[in-house]
Amino acid sequence: MSILQTIFWSAGVSRYELSHQLAYSKSKTNSLVASLLDQGLLDEVGLLNSNGGRRAETLQLSGGLGVLLCVDLGATSLDLAVMKPDLTVLAQIAEPLDVRRGPGDVMSRVRVLMRQMLAQCGATAKQVIGIGVGVPGPIDFESGQLVNPPLMPNWDGFSIRDYLREEYSAPVFVDNDVNLMALGELWRLQRSLQNFLVIKVGTGIGCGIVCHGEVYRGANGSAGDVGHICVDTAGPRCHCGNLGCVETMAAGPAISRLATEAAQSGQSELLAVCLAEKGHITPEDVGQASRNGDAAANHIIQHTGNLIGQMLASVVNFFNPSHVFIGGGITRIGPLLLASVRQSVYQRSLALSTRHLEIQYTPLAEQAGLVGAGVLAMQETLKSRGKSA
Repeated sequence: MSILQTIFWSAGVSRYELSHQLAYSKSKTNSLVASLLDQGLLDEVGLLNSNGGRRAETLQLSGGLGVLLCVDLGATSLDLAVMKPDLTVLAQIAEPLDVRRGPGDVMSRVRVLMRQMLAQCGATAKQVIGIGVGVPGPIDFESGQLVNPPLMPNWDGFSIRDYLREEYSAPVFVDNDVNLMALGELWRLQRSLQNFLVIKVGTGIGCGIVCHGEVYRGANGSAGDVGHICVDTAGPRCHCGNLGCVETMAAGPAISRLATEAAQSGQSELLAVCLAEKGHITPEDVGQASRNGDAAANHIIQHTGNLIGQMLASVVNFFNPSHVFIGGGITRIGPLLLASVRQSVYQRSLALSTRHLEIQYTPLAEQAGLVGAGVLAMQETLKSRGKSA
């Protein structure tokens, strides 16, 4: 299956490039490709641009393989998609959903929406070849079970894999939502970057780690749980029980709390109007107030960026990544937050760690998790087929 893996990660490739990447002879490559074309596992989808001579055909995974079901479950949102093996989206649904409602309510809704999407694109459950699911909590990757997830009460030990297997015979793969964002970026980059981080800032804060071109999960699947790094020993108590975790001081709810305090204390007229009109303030509202010149909103954003940067500086010093991509709902705040994070990281990190470091918002934006779910489903399905072959 290495040839299928290579084609998937290359997002389309010629026979010549395939031969070069796998270090196969031209005749061996042609023979393998011909066999996979005959089996309906590959498609020839068009001509590549020529550098002189005959234009080469692009090889892609065949749409006839089936479809992928992709789920990105956030603390307060649910995104699902049906994708082709090359990650072309056939159907997509997004809706607000509170994960604290528990696995019964949430997963029954997931199953209903899966059926709707398959019907929408004329596919059946039997055509599903792999299912990828991202969740906002620690996962034992081998078993697919959640392990005491702080943002997901009542989910401890629940098996999403077993639940979905009641309806689908396809393999189900479950991972932390930030690991999926990292996988999505890795696929977008076609593995051209080997060592980078993806930070998600939403209801919580997490980190996906790509080390030597692979997502690093750690010994038990909890690598990247940076939200509980302490940034203030005298800070507020986090839901994990410790004081001053960056998650409780700089994630979405903390920004909303600081903005509400500013509105109620008279520090910000714009935020006070927002609170009166809506009854609550979101991080996006804080970003809008900042763009309108509100000093209190600017202070909140800079304070938040400084704390996230303080946490990131420790991680950057330890891991020395080439890039840090920041994603999640916080990206809607705008460029001031990113500037504050950068300033804090560069100020606190060692010069050698930041000499070539780039910090930016995720290019895949809010699609990163869904793309990553598709990558997980296809990659692991190909791996499992390779083992059984």
